[in-house]
Amino acid sequence: MKKFNLIATCAAGVEALVGNELRDLGYEVQVENGRVRFEGTKKDIATTNLWLRVADRIKIVIGEFEAKTFDDLFEQTKALPWDQYIPMDGKFPIAGKSIKSTLHSVPAVQSIVNKAVAESIKETYHRRGMLPETGAEYPIEIALRKDKALLTMDTTGESLFKRGYRTEKGGAPLKENLAAALIALTTWRKDRPFVDPTCGSGTIPIEAALIGQNIAPGFNRSFLCEEWDWMSEDLWEEVREEADEQMDYDAELDILGFDIDENMIKIAENNALAAGVSHNIKFKQLAVADFKTDKDFGIMISNPPYGDRLGEEEAVHQLYREMGEAFRPLNTWSKYIITSDLAFEKYYGAKATKKRKLYNGTIRTDYFQYWGDRQR
Repeated sequence: MKKFNLIATCAAGVEALVGNELRDLGYEVQVENGRVRFEGTKKDIATTNLWLRVADRIKIVIGEFEAKTFDDLFEQTKALPWDQYIPMDGKFPIAGKSIKSTLHSVPAVQSIVNKAVAESIKETYHRRGMLPETGAEYPIEIALRKDKALLTMDTTGESLFKRGYRTEKGGAPLKENLAAALIALTTWRKDRPFVDPTCGSGTIPIEAALIGQNIAPGFNRSFLCEEWDWMSEDLWEEVREEADEQMDYDAELDILGFDIDENMIKIAENNALAAGVSHNIKFKQLAVADFKTDKDFGIMISNPPYGDRLGEEEAVHQLYREMGEAFRPLNTWSKYIITSDLAFEKYYGAKATKKRKLYNGTIRTDYFQYWGDRQR
């Protein structure tokens, strides 16, 4: 059975989490900056696309080599076995990037790779002139770093964070895979209470419910490589059936989502319904200052407003003060708050047990962690 060299790409700061996910699925991994390498079959390509919660995409490594001249790049790209991946009518758009490399012009690099791939396919199929490119898409990326070329093919299509359940979103939505990462960085287990006091469109509670019910995050979406002739429908049906058998639809979870905005609560409820987890999450309109609970040993995750828009700063700092006053008495609870406001602790009124740098899209944030008594 053919094995592929594969890469799960991800945001900076969550590589170890993706590595853990892959290990849990049974793979040996090599964690690098922005990606995790592993080996797998066609079935593994389907399985990892379906199950990875924190990664962005699954890519096939087609080739790696040193390239300091355009001749090097052309000849070594052309020599790769493109016919094993791309049929005669396949589309193969080329993305590119070049970092600290002799071949620094990205458009020129893309053009050379395009020409090399086209020449290779023409020779295989004994074609002259233009290739039709009327079939499925096989997106290629050429990444040059310090004169090392890495040629990959994307299997995912739209990023893995697009689970397909978000019917509407709020003003500053959190990507689903970052929400999953925030949960993975806590000690939450499905038998413990879970609260998001600033839930917005409900992404964090929904991701928690998907984890608690062991629902594959990609179960209700399609992937680009499903259109490839060598990734059969039977294979995808088998992987989805196996995923369905592993899901715990009867799990009883204690997940709450609050927001001060009544409209956001309605959006969150609709999104939870679309994700198939609405029976396991209670959403309610509630201000942070009014939050109280008599439960113990819960986990709280919050993605509050960051106050990075003009005129919002004071209102956001007041919200942070209210969070401190409402949450501090909850001694057994562990609280996790993500924000780009590095002065958060000052307004919250307590130093975090631990901080972790993460990126919310392009925004550099800190994940402030306040561990409950049991974790100390």
